Amino acid sequence: MATLEELNQSFEDCKGQLKSYLLRITTNADDAEDIVQETYLKAHATIDGFRGDSTLKTWLFAIGSNLARDLLRSKKRWPENVTDICKSAAMSNQAFFGEMMQVRSTSEQGNFEIKEHITFCFTCVTKSLPLEQHLVLLLKEVYGFKVKEIAGIIDNTQAMVKYYLHVARSRMTEVFDHRCALINKEGVCHQCTELNGIFNPKQNAQEELAKIEMVKAAEDKTKEALFDLRTQIVQSIDPFESGAAELQLRHLKHNDEVMKKHLGED
Repeated sequence: MATLEELNQSFEDCKGQLKSYLLRITTNADDAEDIVQETYLKAHATIDGFRGDSTLKTWLFAIGSNLARDLLRSKKRWPENVTDICKSAAMSNQAFFGEMMQVRSTSEQGNFEIKEHITFCFTCVTKSLPLEQHLVLLLKEVYGFKVKEIAGIIDNTQAMVKYYLHVARSRMTEVFDHRCALINKEGVCHQCTELNGIFNPKQNAQEELAKIEMVKAAEDKTKEALFDLRTQIVQSIDPFESGAAELQLRHLKHNDEVMKKHLGED
C-alpha cells in the first residue's frame, strides 16, 4: 500500500523522465503531455490497488507504457530511412525552414548542437522497431530500469525482456553502423553536419564533432560499444529542457507529420 502523499512525491520525482520517455515513444509532445496527466489520474484513482510489488516509479511507468501502447498499437512502424524521407520533405518546405530559423534566432531553447541532434536521430530511428522492442530498449538503455522491473512494466517474462533487448540492440547497432556518417565515414546520413552548417554557419562542424566521445572513439570501439556511447548521450539530454528543446521539438513535430502522411495515417 502507498499513501497519496507518497504517490504525489514519486510522481513529481519521475515526471520529467516519464514525459521524455513518452515523447520518445510517441514522437508527439502533446501526446506525451496528455499521457503523463492520464498516468497520474489513473494512478490516483487506483492507488488502493497498489500492492507494493514494485516501486511507485516502476508502477507509474507501467501505467504510462500501457497508455502509450493503446495509442500506438494500431499505428505503423517508421522505416529505418525515416531521416531520408523527412529530409526530402523538409527541402521542399520553405515555410518549415523559415519557422526553424525564427526559433533559432529568437528562442532561449533554439540552439543547434550536434549532440542534441544525435538524440533526435535516435528517437526517430528507434520508431522503426516493433513496439515491445522499442519500449524495452528505452527502459533499459536510456532510463536504467532493471530487467525484472521492465518485465513488470510491460507485463511479460524476464526471458522475453532479454530477448527483446538483444534483438533491438542488434538491429539498432546495425542501422547506425550503416547509416550514421559520424561513425561509419561511408554512412549515408550527414544530417548533423549539414544542419550545423545551416544553423551555425560560423561554427566548425568538425571541431564540434571532436568534442563528442562517441565520434572520437569510432575507430577504436566495437559497434556495440559505440551504441552504448550513443545511449549515454541520449541519457544526458532532456528533450523538453535542453538548450535546443524548442528547435528539436519543432523538428520532431515536422517528422511526425511527414511520417503520418507517408504511412497513410492522416
